Formats: sequence, structure tokens, C-alpha cells
Amino acid sequence: MHRRRAALAAAVVASLALTGAASARASLAGTPVPPGFVGMNVDGPMIGADGGVAMPSQFDAMRAHGVQSLRVSFNWASAQPYASSSDLSPSQKGQFVSGAGGVPTNFAATDQIVQLAAAHGMSVLPVVIYTPSWDVEPGAGGGLARPHIDYWYGAYLTTLIGRYGPHGSFWSDHPTLSKRPIRMWEIWNEPDIVGYWPTQPFAKTYVALLRAAHAAIKSADPGAKVVLAGVPNFSWKVLSSIYHVPGAAQQFDVVDVHPYTKTPAGVIEILQRIRNVLRRHGDGDKRIIAAETGWPSSLHKTHHEFDFETTEAGQASNLRALLPLLAANRRRLGLLSFYWYTWMGDEYRGAFPFNFSGLLGWHKGNVFTKPALSAFGQAAHAIEK
Repeated sequence: MHRRRAALAAAVVASLALTGAASARASLAGTPVPPGFVGMNVDGPMIGADGGVAMPSQFDAMRAHGVQSLRVSFNWASAQPYASSSDLSPSQKGQFVSGAGGVPTNFAATDQIVQLAAAHGMSVLPVVIYTPSWDVEPGAGGGLARPHIDYWYGAYLTTLIGRYGPHGSFWSDHPTLSKRPIRMWEIWNEPDIVGYWPTQPFAKTYVALLRAAHAAIKSADPGAKVVLAGVPNFSWKVLSSIYHVPGAAQQFDVVDVHPYTKTPAGVIEILQRIRNVLRRHGDGDKRIIAAETGWPSSLHKTHHEFDFETTEAGQASNLRALLPLLAANRRRLGLLSFYWYTWMGDEYRGAFPFNFSGLLGWHKGNVFTKPALSAFGQAAHAIEK
């Protein structure tokens, strides 16, 4: 999420000779799409403390360009940096409330996102990630640390549902807002990549976390959906490895796919491969979210790492083709929604290619638009009507 790590495999699915263009033929057969289908990832300078970006105006712009749902990290480490209220200084105590298990919790960052989303008629898909130092697995090494005791991750989810779920305190604290409770929770991000999950192979330890999360979510809100962490690269193989863990199938309701590849038709082919895996395992009724879709406009601007990098014009062209394809194939694929990656990126020469994925760019406090912004708005409004 916040900034994709260089550990993302260079030999991505874009190198495959993907087929399926015939079944992915563009039409408007799947329109109008249901509310919430058109989504956007929000990270980087949009939410960074030093970004200087005016959040309300960016939410205005997202809504004007057809965005209906947001995918955003809910940072566990920032919200619960201390294991006990006894660790707080007197000046900090007013910033925290007691969460599940008595863990002091600061809701300032997540409240801001949820409030702005609700005010703009958007739903929120949180990716709950980042382990606080007091629950870090020993010997984590580089990248993100995974939780040592999975119970505490589940307890944070319980706390979040108590704040933002159907009976959450956030809604009673903001009675003038249109109530849009969070009913879907994504459990981590891309655990098959060592930068996000240091224990590899990942499946057994990740499913243990997933099991704790599932129990906590279903206890706090039985109607909520548990979203599997995004699966990138050879995503159908990653999903198969999760199914090989006994009991894994019962721990999630929705699959998140990150179908990065060269062509819009290739995105549809990857989603079809995921659908095939679900059917093979008796889960044909489970829905799919394409929670990171897009192309970095990084070609000739930085070190070339991925064969799906393109120019700004290519990014806009691919986007125009992709959205009607997703709409046309959504019923066949069981596609619940998609999220473009990302709204705004920190672009500078030599940056990591995914920094150039935004519809807008940001550099040293300056925000600038790219051709993909108007292309997204036009394509989104066309499939929403």
C-alpha cells in the first residue's frame, strides 16, 4: 500500500502470454455498475503527515471523477503504539481511549478518513496492517514485521468495529453524517512478498492471523465480510497455496486480487484464473475484488523494473479500455468492485516505478494532474450511468 516495496517480483504475470481478449471484449453490457463498484486507493502524499495536501478538496475531486469507494491502510502501529495505558505520559492520555483488551487507541487518523468518505457518500475498505512494536514477531528482519501474538491483531479489529461498524461510536459521535458503517475488512496486504510478510513460505502463518481476524470480526459484527489480503504476481498460484492450509477456506469471504499486467485484457484473464481456483475449491460463490489495478506512468522517468510500465498517455489509454471491460465482465467473474492504484503518487526522477501510478502527481508540495485523471472520470461516469 503506502509505497510498494521493491521486493515485488520482477517476473510478474505481465510476462505471460495472456489470452482471453475475446471474452474481455469491451461493451456496456454490465452497466450501470452497482454503487461502490468504482474504487480508489488512497496513500502516499495524500495521507502522509508531511504531504501538505488539502484532504477535503481531494475528496471533492475524487467524488467529481466518479469514485464511490476508498481502499486505505488502517495503521495498527500508529493507532495502538502502546500496549497499556500505564505506558502513556500524562500529556498523551487525552489522545487515547481504551480499546479491546484495554489497549489505548488513537482514532484521529482513521476518523478523518471515515468522516470525509461519509461526507462524500463513499464507502471505505480498510487494509488493517503494520504491527506495533509491542507485538512484533522476534527476528523479523527487513520489511514489515508480522504480529507475534495474533490475538492482538484481532483485538484491534474488534476495537475498529466498535468504532466504525453498524453500532459504532463514530456514528453516534457524528449524528449529522450519513451513516456508512464499514462492513468489509481486509486482512493485511500481499503476504506472499517478503517485504510485507517476512516468514516465507507465508501461507501457514498468514492463515493463523486470518483465523484470529475472522473470529474477531464475526464475533463483533456477524454480517461483516472478511477480505483476504491482496494476492499479486502469479495470484492464482498464491491463492492455491492458501487453500492448501487446512481450514483456510472457512476464514475469508472475499478475495482481493492485484492483477498488474501489460494489457487491459490481461487483467480480465487474471481475474478469470482466480475465479477458476475458487470453483476448483468449491468456493465458486465467493466474490472477487480487484483492489489494485493500474499502470505506472514511469517509463523513461526512472529505473525500469516491470514490463507493464508505460507513459502518461499509455496509462490513460489503458485506463479508458479497462473500466468498460471490468463492467462488461463483472457478473461473469463475480467481481464486486475494483480500485485504481492510486489517486496521487510522489513523482520524482529515479523514484520507485509505483510512485508514478497516480492519476495525479505530487512533488515537494506541488500537486499536478495527468491525462489519466480526466480519462478516469469519463470512463467511470460512463459505466455508472
